[in-house]
Amino acid sequence: MPSACDSAIEDIEDMVSFNDPTPQDRQSARKRIIPRSRKKNVEHEELQADSLIPGTQKIWMKTWGCSHNNSDGEYMAGQLAASGYKITDDPIEADLWLLNSCTVKNPAEDHFRNSIKKAQEQQKKVVVAGCVPQAQPRMDYLKGLSIIGVQQIDRVVEVVDEAVKGHSVRLLGQKKDGGRRLGGARLDLPKIRKNPLIEIISINTGCLNACTYCKTKHARGDLASYPIEELVERTRQSFQEGVCEIWLTSEDTGAYGRDIGTDLPTLLWRLVEEIPEGAMLRLGMTNPPYILEHLEEMAKILSHPRVYAFLHVPVQSASDSVLMDMKREYCVGDFKRVVDFLKERVPGVTIATDIICGFPGETEEDFQETLDLVKLYQFPSLFINQFYPRPGTPAAKMEQIPAHIKKQRTKELSQLFHSYHPYDHKVGERQQVLVTEESFDGQYYVAHNKFYEQVLVPKRAEFKGKMVEVDIYEAGKHFMKGGPVEDSQPFTPSIAVPLQKGEVSGLTQEHAANGVHSRPSPPSFLWNGSASLDRELLKKLAIGLALTAALLAFIVEKLCAWS
Repeated sequence: MPSACDSAIEDIEDMVSFNDPTPQDRQSARKRIIPRSRKKNVEHEELQADSLIPGTQKIWMKTWGCSHNNSDGEYMAGQLAASGYKITDDPIEADLWLLNSCTVKNPAEDHFRNSIKKAQEQQKKVVVAGCVPQAQPRMDYLKGLSIIGVQQIDRVVEVVDEAVKGHSVRLLGQKKDGGRRLGGARLDLPKIRKNPLIEIISINTGCLNACTYCKTKHARGDLASYPIEELVERTRQSFQEGVCEIWLTSEDTGAYGRDIGTDLPTLLWRLVEEIPEGAMLRLGMTNPPYILEHLEEMAKILSHPRVYAFLHVPVQSASDSVLMDMKREYCVGDFKRVVDFLKERVPGVTIATDIICGFPGETEEDFQETLDLVKLYQFPSLFINQFYPRPGTPAAKMEQIPAHIKKQRTKELSQLFHSYHPYDHKVGERQQVLVTEESFDGQYYVAHNKFYEQVLVPKRAEFKGKMVEVDIYEAGKHFMKGGPVEDSQPFTPSIAVPLQKGEVSGLTQEHAANGVHSRPSPPSFLWNGSASLDRELLKKLAIGLALTAALLAFIVEKLCAWS
């Protein structure tokens, strides 16, 4: 239980409070500090001075979980790079590990906890972020660690600066404006896209549900939406940086705008105006209750040539009894209505869904209803989850189904899913596909057609980030293979050359001149980077002072010896 003290403050911080100096104050104060000289080993003195200056270290980042979490990770990486830190892919060479967690399943949290232990064994500095520490900051394995809350990612540089110096800082507050909860950190922050061709935009945080199994609600809280104009501006900026695909994400995109007097279709129609020809928009997960009233408009939007005819609508169970125990606020009939309507109005639409096997109280009859639903719709994309009781949730206190039954049901549903092949009938079709990434095995480029179905194409450099016409010649369970149509030319949807991998989005030319690899942003998105400039000057000044002090100490020592 939180203490009275905890509830009285917005941020829980071990070393930094509201009365402490700002980061700019601390940067300015550092300039007046003269490092103490040592008589021995000038080279060692330089290394020591450099290692104590935040912003000169290498950082390895690891993110688990959903696309919302991945977007947060991209923003944190961008701010750290803009501030002088080097983001590395090698955890061994890193000085600090930034671990961005997911609380949906036990295995994800187990990986997170094991990574913390591994970092500590290797004597790495550790900063944790994401839903796990936000929901349970007092877990034993988080003691003494610095934490960045899910709505505090714009302060990641402050937290990492203090962690580098050996301090523990915890920022877990919510962002508010006039008492109203905001969607989170600003959308115009620097970021490093994991894929320079794909922009992940969080349109809101939190949700309106209270599902009995969900731990994410504890971390992300109630619904808070970003204003439409901010989302439109972020989309516009992304295309000006060479992005060709936009992903909209949140805990429940269907609920967007209910807290600020608007709705999802209104947002989508505005965003569609910004999408260049040949580029695509993908809509994220929406729960059934909040999409039902927008079915007509959603069918029109999903039919738009620049919007993927794809919707992720989790059903979780086809038993109304189980759905009631989950507090999902819909019945299976509502889910069927959504699917049937969209299939009728948007021919070929892809409906992805989630199912939980072995929820407390699920009977064999309940599970059979779920099997029947999958047999009926043969979902091409099905996320099967064995139920894990998450600590602190109502479902964790319910009478649990034996583990072997949960495993058996998960296995049975998986076998059913793999028994049908949704793409076989598409062999021989000619399709337009957008190429955005490399396959896991490195043998192909991965593209998606209008229905967000995965199509593997030859790995030719001229295809990357372009719309390509292909003939489908092979189909697997999760993909198709397409050969480029002879004499057809790849179409470039981007209105600009894409950023390079690792390049920071949203920075000014001034940053580039100071060593941060970036490009000019649109005028409305110029980011104030004075902290980055101060850091670079501070680094040079401190190293110079350290060398000067060491040299003076050496001269004094020699003079004393001669005297």
